[in-house]
Amino acid sequence: MERTARAFWLRSPGHGEIRDVPLPEPAGDDVVVRTLFSGVSRGTESLVFRGGVPESQHTVMRAPFQDGDFPGPVKYGYLNVGLVEEGPGHLVARTVFCLYPHQSRYVVPASAVTPVPDTVPAGRAVLAGTVETAVNALWDAAPLIGDRIAVVGAGMIGCSVAALLARYPAVRVQLVDSDPTRAAVARAMGVDFALPEHALGDCDLVVHASATEGGLTRSLELLAPEGTVLELSWYGDRRVSLPLGEAFHSGRLVLRGSQVGTVSPARSSRRTFADRLALSLDLLADPAFDALITGECAFEELPSVLTGIGKGDLPGLCHRVVYDTTPAPRVPAGRCTKLTIEPAGP
Repeated sequence: MERTARAFWLRSPGHGEIRDVPLPEPAGDDVVVRTLFSGVSRGTESLVFRGGVPESQHTVMRAPFQDGDFPGPVKYGYLNVGLVEEGPGHLVARTVFCLYPHQSRYVVPASAVTPVPDTVPAGRAVLAGTVETAVNALWDAAPLIGDRIAVVGAGMIGCSVAALLARYPAVRVQLVDSDPTRAAVARAMGVDFALPEHALGDCDLVVHASATEGGLTRSLELLAPEGTVLELSWYGDRRVSLPLGEAFHSGRLVLRGSQVGTVSPARSSRRTFADRLALSLDLLADPAFDALITGECAFEELPSVLTGIGKGDLPGLCHRVVYDTTPAPRVPAGRCTKLTIEPAGP
């Protein structure tokens, strides 16, 4: 009996569909995972959905288990939480996170999944990839006790950075966004909120995550002399212009990029990708992160939902996708399996 699954594919820019896909037979060191939830990474997946990945970045932007190529057809995504149905005994029946696209079941090496701590609900664990980006950014930024910090852009990444900065001792943290409704998210994260025109200046560090030219310009304006803007936005094929003829040189300002595709050089000699992801999952024990999940749909609705997100018709932060939790009907001989475990709640 052939193993099959259902997967979301971007047929061409702006046009997504659900396809039946065959699954390979698992090898001895593989796991078979039944997806419980996946998450839509709004910024990156919107860019992919509209075909905005520059040709020069097609290789760099590949997701770990991506099928196809940009601009399409392509199977893309990397926020997946599921239940191990088959595999090594220590993983069977465990809830795991994997950098896998939107697909109902999949087969990957056991080393590609990370167990979700018992303290983290499966539905919240879809944020692991987002928090991982925030962890790497703060390793890059290395904020100090007492720093004055602004986070410009209250999307998934900006809010995750702000939530982690709220744990730093004696820092002044302000989340800045042009949408006043994000004030409620800031409160949930435990930080202050301001509209761009009211943001506090004289900052030692500004983390920019709005993916807008205006947001990056305002980030530079908020710096104290010799301050740093850490740029987390991904602009794809868009070009931005900046006022580098104003205080940029006289203030000796710094504009620095950060990207989650590599472990921060500040930690790369001591930490691995696996270490960083495990840390991110541990941090998600904090229920404050639930404020970042602002929408939900069934897997079969994903093509229309991504169309709405890509057009800007469905605003919000993380959109969570819920899958059918029916166990697999087939149990191959010689494999460890347990198919009667109920998945963790959201």
